[in-house]
Amino acid sequence: MAAPPAGDGPEPALFSYEFATDPYPAYAWLRTHAPVHRTTVPSGVDAWLVTRYADARQALADPRLSKNPAHHHSDKTGIPGERSAGLMTHLLNIDPPDHTRLRRLVSKAFTPRRVAAFAPRVQELTDSLIDGFADRGEADLIHEFAFPLPIYAICDLLGVPAEDQDDFRDWAAVMLHSSGGRPPDPRNHGKGPRGGVARAVKKMRAYLAELIHRKRAALGGGDAAADDLISALIRASDEGEKLTENEAAAMAFILLFAGFETTVNLIGNGTYALLTHPAERARLAADPGLLPSAVEELLRYDGPVELATWRFATEPLEIGGQRVAVGDPVLVVLAAADRDPARFADPDTLDLSRRDNQHLGYGHGIHYCLGAPLARLEAQTALGTLLRRLPDLRLAGETSELRWRGGLIMRGLRTLPVHFGRSL
Repeated sequence: MAAPPAGDGPEPALFSYEFATDPYPAYAWLRTHAPVHRTTVPSGVDAWLVTRYADARQALADPRLSKNPAHHHSDKTGIPGERSAGLMTHLLNIDPPDHTRLRRLVSKAFTPRRVAAFAPRVQELTDSLIDGFADRGEADLIHEFAFPLPIYAICDLLGVPAEDQDDFRDWAAVMLHSSGGRPPDPRNHGKGPRGGVARAVKKMRAYLAELIHRKRAALGGGDAAADDLISALIRASDEGEKLTENEAAAMAFILLFAGFETTVNLIGNGTYALLTHPAERARLAADPGLLPSAVEELLRYDGPVELATWRFATEPLEIGGQRVAVGDPVLVVLAAADRDPARFADPDTLDLSRRDNQHLGYGHGIHYCLGAPLARLEAQTALGTLLRRLPDLRLAGETSELRWRGGLIMRGLRTLPVHFGRSL
C-alpha cells in the first residue's frame, strides 16, 4: 500500500472506488487541512468526519454523542432492513441505561475465561478449513477461510444448531458482499444491492424468532445445561432482567452481524499486510510469541472497521474547533486516527512489535467492542496457523488486481487469492 503524502495537494475525492482501494492518502490530507470535516456520504446523509486521534478518542467517549438513530431524521444511517425487521434495540443503537443493562447481560459470553475455553474449538475450525484446501496449492482466503471461520464460531456461541449454520452463512454472505453505501467496484456490476441485504436481515430475524421460541421451550422442558448465548439471554429475561423478545433477537442479530464481518476483515487485511511486508512476516513466523502484539498492530495499521458506527449530537458541542449542531451525525474515522503521526511514531510503517499501541481499532469508551477478546483469539489462531501450516504462502497475481469492498463502516478485501506448496 502506497505511503500517504504529507497532506499537501488538492482536496481528495472521498468514497470513490479508488478511495476504497487506498483511503490513507485522503485521510492524511484531512488530518492536515480539515480534521473535522463536513461531507455528504454516498447514502445522501450529511455528516462530520473526525480524523485526528485526540479528537476521535474524545468523541468516542462523549455522552453528548448518542448512538440512538431517533436523534436524526434520516433512516439511512443503519443496516438495511433492521428497522422494518424490528431489530433496532441492540448495543449499536442505544444509550444508557438500556445500553448498560443489555451490555451487562451479553458481556457474560465474552469473559476472558469463556473465551479461553473456546480456544480449542477455534483451533479445530481453523485446521478444518485449511484442510479443505491444503492439497490444492491455491485458495481464496476470504471465501474459504476468513469468512467461514468467524461465522461458524459465532454460530456456536449463539447456539445455532449445526444443521442451520449454512443458512446463516448464506445470509451473512449477502451482507458481506453488499456495496455498503459506496460506489461499487466497476468490475463487479450489480452485486450486493441494499435490497438483498434487507431481505437477508428479514430472513435472519424470522429464523431468530423461531430459534428463541424453540430454546425457550427446551429450557422450560428442563434443558438447564444449555450454555449458549441465546439460552443465557432467555434465562435472563425469564429471571426478571426485562429483556423483550425483540431485544433478544436484536442482540443475537448484532452479535452475528458485527461479530463476523469485523473478524473477516481482520484476518483478511492482516494476512494481506503480512504477505506484502515479507520482513515482518518472517519475524512473526520465526517468533510466534509476537502474535498478540502483531494482531494489535494489524488492527492499527489497516483495521477491519474504517469508521466507527453512527453517532448523533444531542446538544450543541465542539469537536476539533468545529461547532456541531443538535442532530448532526458524527462519524469517527478510526482508520485516520490510527495513522495520526501526532499519536504514533512512523504511523505508516507496519511494526509487529510496536509497544506504544493504544489504537482505536475496536473503539473506546462504553461502546468499546464487546467481542474484541473473541476476535483477537480468532485472529491470533488464524494467522498463526496459516504461517505454521502454509509457510510459503504467497499472493496469486498482482496487488493491483485485488478488489476492496466499498462499505462505509467496514474495510476489507472481496477476495484474497493465494498459492502455496505442501501444507504441514
